Amino acid sequence: MITRPLDLSARLRPAPRSLDVFFYVNVGFMALMFSLFGSRFVLSPGLGTEFTLPEAGDALAQAAPTDVVIAVRRTDMALVEGAVLNFADLERWLAGRAGGRTGLRLLIQADAAVTAQDIAQLHRMAAGAGFAGVIIAAEPVAPEVRP
Repeated sequence: MITRPLDLSARLRPAPRSLDVFFYVNVGFMALMFSLFGSRFVLSPGLGTEFTLPEAGDALAQAAPTDVVIAVRRTDMALVEGAVLNFADLERWLAGRAGGRTGLRLLIQADAAVTAQDIAQLHRMAAGAGFAGVIIAAEPVAPEVRP
């Protein structure tokens, strides 16, 4: 900084001698804030797939092999092969995946919070794409543990 013509350096405060303590306090405070208020979705954005499937008593009796699997967490959002699609894109994806083949079955891993209207819409899309059957994923009911 040029201060000679107006002698500005005489009017400035001298620099503090040691700021080492404030550096470590600041770094410690930032680490504390990230650990308390940080979220794994903020620091590494993505779609959490640890949602809960509905429970059904005869879930294992209705098990069958499927050809295509989609996961639906909420309305108008489906996770297919690592891509997140809305229902309009999902309908085109299903039609391309079926490719005119017959006898394909679709497995829908729907969250327990997904409405019956959305399930019906997914059934309609699968039937329109040419899928022969649709299976809804469910967990078997856990047996009650009595003490």
